[in-house]
Amino acid sequence: MEGKIVLVTGSTAGIGLQTAVDLALLGAEVLIHGRNEERCINAQNFVLRETGKSCRYFTGDLSSFESIGKMADNILSDYERLDVLINNAGIYMNEKMISKDGFEMTFAVNHLAPFYLTNLLLDLLKKSGSGRIINVSSVAHLRGKIDFHNLNAEKHFDGYGVYSMSKLANVLFTNYLAERLKDDVVTVNSLHPGVITTKLLKAGFNMCGASLQEGAATSVYLASSDEARNVTGKYFDKSRIAVSSSDSVNIDIQKRLWEVSEEITGVKYW
Repeated sequence: MEGKIVLVTGSTAGIGLQTAVDLALLGAEVLIHGRNEERCINAQNFVLRETGKSCRYFTGDLSSFESIGKMADNILSDYERLDVLINNAGIYMNEKMISKDGFEMTFAVNHLAPFYLTNLLLDLLKKSGSGRIINVSSVAHLRGKIDFHNLNAEKHFDGYGVYSMSKLANVLFTNYLAERLKDDVVTVNSLHPGVITTKLLKAGFNMCGASLQEGAATSVYLASSDEARNVTGKYFDKSRIAVSSSDSVNIDIQKRLWEVSEEITGVKYW
């Protein structure tokens, strides 16, 4: 990973911060992302203490397209390439909230944000010559269903329902983008990090899990491993290819979600 530039979203705490530390230890130039400067500076200092290496940070509110766009502009102005994008940030909401742009918050942050940010940074990833996009999903996607008439919880809201739907959306997005980039220089994979002790796990499920090191391991593997260099469109668990849900490989659902996401975000991939 020496000299590789890696952006990890949601990297001021939890799995994202551990991922940043582990990749920095491997020699990567890690770009930290967080909602505000204070959290980013604290994470930056933590990485420096743990690794002896400095890293840059970029702030951005992933519930706001405007904020995501500004963050992407800052990255584009400062870097000529990006080797790895890890869409790690995710939330679990027990109550319905609406984003600044008018979308149910879980759907906005967990799906629309990585869909939008990836589009904005895709040219940088292509310039790497071997770019990798890694989308942190969850085993919860196995229970997810995409209800196109309830994407914003218009009809009803259930915390686990919208969360599992957003995690399914991560895998659908991964698979569709991977197929479209199959002849390109960028790979796209998704993963289940494990049941890990994080604020999200406590907020959503009131339980504890495995260590942050275990939670970061599959993201680090996909970012750094030579074995994963040419692997694309796969779902990983414990650093191995696993079987994702039947809906996640349904091309009709992939295509419809993609078209809806383009319409919502206003971006076109090709």
